[in-house]
Amino acid sequence: MTWGIPTSLFLQIHVVLSLIGIASGLIMLGGMLAGRHLAVWAALFLLTTFLTGVTGFPLPPFGLDPPRIIGIILLALLTAAAAALYVFALSGWWGRVYVVTSLLSLYLNVFVAIVQSFQKIGALNALAPTQSEPPFAAAQIVTLLLFIGLGIVSWRRFASVAPRASLA
Repeated sequence: MTWGIPTSLFLQIHVVLSLIGIASGLIMLGGMLAGRHLAVWAALFLLTTFLTGVTGFPLPPFGLDPPRIIGIILLALLTAAAAALYVFALSGWWGRVYVVTSLLSLYLNVFVAIVQSFQKIGALNALAPTQSEPPFAAAQIVTLLLFIGLGIVSWRRFASVAPRASLA
C-alpha cells in the first residue's frame, strides 16, 4: 500500500500523471515556439508534472537514489517555473526563467520516460539491457540535443516577447 492505495494502482496513477505531463508539456512547448503562452496547457503541465514528482517519492525502492535526486531537482524547477508564471506574471527576466525551468522540467520527465521505456519495453530492453549500450546513449543524446535546440528557439521566440494568453 502506498498512501492507502495498492502500490500497483499508485504506480499506474504516477505513470498516467507523467504521460499527461509530457503530452501537455509538448503542447506548451509548441506554444512557446510560436511565441504564445497557452495558459491552460501550461497549468496542466505544471500540475501533472508536480504530481508526478511528488508521487515518485513513496515508490520503492527507498532511499536517496538517482530517481529521487531527479525528483528533487524537478520539484525545484517547477517551483521556479510556477513562481515566474503565477507570482511574477512572466515580467522582465521572469519570462526567461519560465522558459528555462519549464523546459528543463519537461526534459527531465522525458529523460525518465526514456529510462523507464528501456527498462520496461521488451524490444528496447533487448537493445540496451544495462542502459550502458549505444542505443540507450543515442536516445538520450538525441533527446538532449533536441531539447537544447527547442530551448534556444523558445528562448528567442517566447521569452523575448510579452506572452499573449490563450486558452488553446
